[in-house]
Amino acid sequence: MNETSRETASNVAATNGNGPVAGSKATDPQRWLRTPPIDIYETEDGLVLLADLPGVTADGVDLQIQDNRLTLFGRCQPAVPDDDSLVHQEYQHGDFLRSFILSDDVNHDGIAAKLQNGVLEVRLPRTPRTEPRKIQVRAE
Repeated sequence: MNETSRETASNVAATNGNGPVAGSKATDPQRWLRTPPIDIYETEDGLVLLADLPGVTADGVDLQIQDNRLTLFGRCQPAVPDDDSLVHQEYQHGDFLRSFILSDDVNHDGIAAKLQNGVLEVRLPRTPRTEPRKIQVRAE
């Protein structure tokens, strides 16, 4: 990528969440922060989030929840052995980050995740709704 293309990519990155990590050189592809593609669909039990993370191991991904914010972050390491040289590259390596605000309907204690074949699946179950009940009003 030439410098003009890199500058344009950097400008676009600022609007879509991709861009260099603070304090890093823009020309260092290992330090670029990227946002993996995500699909979310609804089931009877809640939501399912699918993140495309090719080349990422379970040890390379961290999933946290705090104050109704689900954050997915980690690092994808290059698969090229140190003794070899890269001829062509399309996979992005480096740090990734995605964050989502969850509704109050999500049962935080029931969230489960698994990584299989480069796809992270996060299940976000709904909190059971309490049934409406009639409250007796007493006369005094």
